[in-house]
Amino acid sequence: MTATVTKPKDRPVVAVVEGMPASDGAGVRLTRMLGQPKLQMLDPFLMLDHFDSDKTDDYMAGFPDHPHRGFETVTYMLNGRLRHGDNKGHSGVIDSGGVQWMTAGRGIVHSEMPEQEEGLMRGFQLWVNLPGKLKMSEPTYQEFGGAEIPVERRIGATVKVIAGTTSLGTAGVVTKQAVDARYFDVRLEPGATFEETVPAGHNAFLAVFDGSVHIPGQVETVGAPRIVVLGEGERINVAGGPKGAGFLLLAGKPIGEPVAWGGPFVMNTREEVMQAFEDFQSGHF
Repeated sequence: MTATVTKPKDRPVVAVVEGMPASDGAGVRLTRMLGQPKLQMLDPFLMLDHFDSDKTDDYMAGFPDHPHRGFETVTYMLNGRLRHGDNKGHSGVIDSGGVQWMTAGRGIVHSEMPEQEEGLMRGFQLWVNLPGKLKMSEPTYQEFGGAEIPVERRIGATVKVIAGTTSLGTAGVVTKQAVDARYFDVRLEPGATFEETVPAGHNAFLAVFDGSVHIPGQVETVGAPRIVVLGEGERINVAGGPKGAGFLLLAGKPIGEPVAWGGPFVMNTREEVMQAFEDFQSGHF
C-alpha cells in the first residue's frame, strides 16, 4: 500500500492594497502600507511604514521625542542610520541592515533621528500589538546589527531572517516576542520562486517594496509598494517578476482582543487609553 501524501494548501490572496503616501514625526515622508483606510490593521500587526528617499528634506526632521504604550515597534534599516534615545537612558544607532525590536510596554518616551545629513535613507517601522497581560510590562529592547542577522540562500532567492524560523531551519535573531512572528526580508531573482510554510491560524501578508511578484494561479503582477494579504493555508508560494522582487513576509498569531487605539497608545479599552494620556502628561512614563 502506498501512503497518500497531502500537498500543503497554498494561502490564497484575499486583498492587494497599494501603499499610501503619508507624513509622520516632524515631517518625514513615507509610504503607509498597513494602518491606512484601506487596510487598518491585520491582527497582531497595527501599522507598517516604509521610508525610502535620498532627499534630505524628506527625512532629516526625523521623529523627535514621542511616547508609546501597549505595543512593540520594530525598526529595520535597509540603508542609512537612525539614532535612538529614550527617557530611560538607553541610546544607540540602528545601522544599515540592522534591526531594533522595542517593547514599549507600560510606557516609554523616545526619539529616532537620522544619523546622516545626506544619502539614501530606507527602511521600515512595524507596530506589533501586545496582549493585554503584557501591555503594562517593563520596556525592553532587542537590537542587532546587519552582520548578526542570518541570511538563508536558496536557488534564486535570499531570505534575511529577523524573527521566526524558516521551513529550512534558519532561526531569526529576535527570540523574545509575544505573537510567534515571522519577519523575513526576501529577495528574488527574475522568475525565481519562493515557497515557505506558515503556521495555520497565523495572519500573514507580503509587503512588496522592490520590483514585483507573481502569485502562481492567482495574481499575475503585484508591483511595489503594495501589501498582499493572504488567507488561510499552510504554504506561501511567490515568484519574482521580470526585474526580480524584494518583499517582507510578515506573519503572526492573532491576539483576538479588543483594540483601543489613541495615537501612540494601543490598549484594550478607551479608559486605558485615557489613562495612558494622563500618565504621560503627568510624567509617569
